[in-house]
Amino acid sequence: MKSNNLQSLSIKKLLVTLIMLLVGAIFLLPFVWMLVTSFKFEEDVFHYPIQWLPVRWHIFENYKEVWMGKYPFSLYYWNSLKVAVATTFVSVIVSSLAAFAFGKLQFKGKNFLFLLILLLYMVPAQATLVPQFLTFKWLNLYDSHLGMVLLHSFSVFGTFMLRQFFVGIHPEFIESAKMDGAGYYKIFTRIALPLVRPAIATYAILRFIWTWNDYQTPLIFIRNEALYTIQIGMSQFADGEGQFYALTMTGAVSAIIPLLIVFLIAQKNVIAGIAVGGVKG
Repeated sequence: MKSNNLQSLSIKKLLVTLIMLLVGAIFLLPFVWMLVTSFKFEEDVFHYPIQWLPVRWHIFENYKEVWMGKYPFSLYYWNSLKVAVATTFVSVIVSSLAAFAFGKLQFKGKNFLFLLILLLYMVPAQATLVPQFLTFKWLNLYDSHLGMVLLHSFSVFGTFMLRQFFVGIHPEFIESAKMDGAGYYKIFTRIALPLVRPAIATYAILRFIWTWNDYQTPLIFIRNEALYTIQIGMSQFADGEGQFYALTMTGAVSAIIPLLIVFLIAQKNVIAGIAVGGVKG
């Protein structure tokens, strides 16, 4: 009887695995088509039936045209990388400091201030564009990467997410550190941060991806073409070369490569952060 149950369980696991593989393959098909299309001649893109393996290869010419042609993808890449890394670094620091304060410190009006921050999360980003634009124009930060970094330096989501992890730190760790003469700076850097490292890594990855994919902010706050990010560059490229699908797919592949690299390198931290959050929940 026991062997029959184990055999039935193994069959169920096998079926679930096969179904997940099938679903994963379906989700991957558009990306595979995009990648394969970036290797083709333009006239072979819509060949029927679909050539999943190109008969004629045009890889070097397509990528050379995208990276060294009229639209400088190397410049767009550098701008996006600079803004995304700086924004992620600043946002992680600001959000983790705020989260630690709301999670572990006691001060007057803490709950009220945290409630106000949560209320900000309910305000659509589009509703604050005009005051943000006027403020940054007045501060002479309009049309600059510094302005874009400062614009996303504080995150309600990051503060709320990290606060939940800081709250989960046992109070005895904090009290023991205080008894040993540690100040709040040492408690934060030596005790609190290492304990919530998976959560910080998860938020950092999400912040990087959101900033890299951000189209609205550079569209409104950037006018100098030399400061264009990859998303604005892709829009310009699509407007100018949109009739050439092979080149458009080449640009799209180039735009998502950093995101794939970041996720593949840091996926263990993301899974660990989600797992820890699930246990705490």
